[in-house]
Amino acid sequence: MTDRRTRQNRSATTTVSAPPSVVFSILADPRQHARIDGSGTVRAVVSGPDRLELGSTFGMDMKMGAAYKIGNTVVEFETDRLIAWRHKGLHRWRYELTPQGADTVVTETWDVSRYPLPLRLGLAASLGKKTQAAIEATLVKLKAAAESDAA
Repeated sequence: MTDRRTRQNRSATTTVSAPPSVVFSILADPRQHARIDGSGTVRAVVSGPDRLELGSTFGMDMKMGAAYKIGNTVVEFETDRLIAWRHKGLHRWRYELTPQGADTVVTETWDVSRYPLPLRLGLAASLGKKTQAAIEATLVKLKAAAESDAA
C-alpha cells in the first residue's frame, strides 16, 4: 500500500545490462547529466566536482522556456546504490540501484513527500504528468549510456 506522503511522487524503473558501478559513475558525474536528461531541460554543468558525494553542490544550465541556472545539493548518497539531489525546493531527484545478476535495476523518483500536502497535490497536478514522461525518457537514455559505457 502506498503511503499518503509519497502518493504524489513519480517514479519509473528499468533494468540496465551493466553493473551498478557503471550506472552510478554516470549519475555521480554531473557533466553527464545532460547526456541522460529525458526532459530536455538540462543543458550543461556550470560548476561542481567531477564526482559527486554526500553534500556536494553543483550548478546546471537549464532551459524550460527561458534559460536559467540552478544549484543542487546531494542529500542522499551510497556508492553504487543510491544518489539523490535537490535544489532550493524540497523535492528530490533520487536514483536507486539494485544489482540483479550482471544487470542493474534502476528506479528514478521525483520525491515531493517533504512538501506539505497542499503543495504536494499542486505539484503533482501541475507537473506530475510531464515529470513522469521525463523520468521514463531519462531511464531510456541512462540505459543506453550505461550499456554503451559497459561495452
